[in-house]
Amino acid sequence: MANFDTGTEELLAALDDGVALLTLNRPASRNALSDTLSPALRRMFARLGEMPEARCVVLTGAGTAFCAGGDVKGMVPAATPRPDRPTTPEAIVADLTERQRSLTGALHALPQPTIAALPGPAAGAGLSIALACDLRIAAESAFVTTGFANVGLAGDYGATWLLPRLVGDAKARELFFTAERVDAQACLALGIVNRVVPDADLQTEAMAWARQLASGPTVAYARMKANLDRASQVDFPTALAHEAEATVAAAQTADHREAVAAFVAGRKPLFEGR
Repeated sequence: MANFDTGTEELLAALDDGVALLTLNRPASRNALSDTLSPALRRMFARLGEMPEARCVVLTGAGTAFCAGGDVKGMVPAATPRPDRPTTPEAIVADLTERQRSLTGALHALPQPTIAALPGPAAGAGLSIALACDLRIAAESAFVTTGFANVGLAGDYGATWLLPRLVGDAKARELFFTAERVDAQACLALGIVNRVVPDADLQTEAMAWARQLASGPTVAYARMKANLDRASQVDFPTALAHEAEATVAAAQTADHREAVAAFVAGRKPLFEGR
């Protein structure tokens, strides 16, 4: 496993067998986002999009939490406004929009398969980060909560767009209005997470799943992701056209040729992401 620099100890990063493992590393604060951690995540997501050697991405949290969301203590208005922060309502909205786009927006747009591994709670914007991944695996003791109602906020970092697509509109409204804690097994039943495993097995199971994906046809995965992302926003004929375009492009790849040759030879394909 090769570690690489994120610019801060609040975010750890390593590359192992084609899997980029990112660990939110503020366990004392349940990995709540900070003015150091959030920019580090933005930089890393931008970097991962240009790293073909990272064929799958796993995002997890140190200690017993995934991410508690925003640091509530940091929400207390400062006595002296920071000169680097916008002050007008329009500028504040524009700034938050860009910060969201470059964090969960960039994570959601990564071409690689992404997995959120939840060792414990994912709350507020922390839940948004988990939802922005393609897949989620949770420890048995983990839970999620929208949490926004508890601090009088409306929801951000994509939660109101992502959650209804997993659980349906009515259930999403309930979870937003009540800020209910949803345990791991209930998350599995609702479709919020894909797998639940014993706490002690989380990292092993998450990395095994990630290595399986990293060894797959990553060029085709990227096109699958693009089609799935667009599917709910276009009509069926348009979706068919997108599928045709992606299939024709994927058919020109070395991975496709390798898969066909392996099938004929009765062996396992060796994909290289090209």
